[in-house]
Amino acid sequence: MTQILIYFFLAVGLSMDAFSLALAYGTNQLKFPKILFSSFCVGIFHFFMPYLGSTIGATFIEKFPLNTNLLVSLIFFALALEMFLNRNETINNLITNIFSIIFFAFTVSIDSFSVGIALGITNSAILQASLIFSVISALFTFFGLLLGKKLFEKYGQKATYLGIIILLFLALKYLF
Repeated sequence: MTQILIYFFLAVGLSMDAFSLALAYGTNQLKFPKILFSSFCVGIFHFFMPYLGSTIGATFIEKFPLNTNLLVSLIFFALALEMFLNRNETINNLITNIFSIIFFAFTVSIDSFSVGIALGITNSAILQASLIFSVISALFTFFGLLLGKKLFEKYGQKATYLGIIILLFLALKYLF
């Protein structure tokens, strides 16, 4: 039972950037099917990324040192810039097709890859952890997208600026 609680709290921590980015994207007035599909994709990525981290991650990181925090930071800066440049348009184009949804899901799931490396080293129950990560991150994404949509309905364009600020804070968080 203690292990499940640990995985749950890890999942909440991993899902915070998914929630924040979903909140930012939710200000773009996404349609409900996109909200569901995006949440599902984030859940799927949060299921498989720890597996990848535990199986191939340790070997890959050993041979090709990669600063994942810097990569995530650059991605969030780019997303914030894109939202800012397109703020007067319907920014629904940020998540319009399968590729942009997969990129969104991948972006918020990179940190679960790192956690997978740690879980692989400690011989933890990867399947159990991945299932919990998947469900929690999908729920956080779903509610973040819905909340962002409600904020836009209530506050209009100001909510989009809130989304941009959230992305910038996330970028800075990963940079430092």
